[in-house]
Amino acid sequence: MAHVKRLVLDVLKPHQPNALDLARAIASLADGYRVDIKVLEVDDKTETLIVTVEGEELDFELINTTISENGASLHSVDEVSVTGQ
Repeated sequence: MAHVKRLVLDVLKPHQPNALDLARAIASLADGYRVDIKVLEVDDKTETLIVTVEGEELDFELINTTISENGASLHSVDEVSVTGQ
């Protein structure tokens, strides 16, 4: 079975919650998730982010759901790293 180890996501979100709160929400999904967020652009109502998530076995669907639940939207998966057994 293949395991997703790293995702780099292009995300658009409103100003609230802030990037720190979004990172905490994603990191709290599983032990060992590491989340880095880089703010690329700030507009009047939104922020464009690059969200990098690393871990032993990332759950993409759960990460995507958490992004949506925080008022943000996934624009694209820019990078992915997967390993076999």
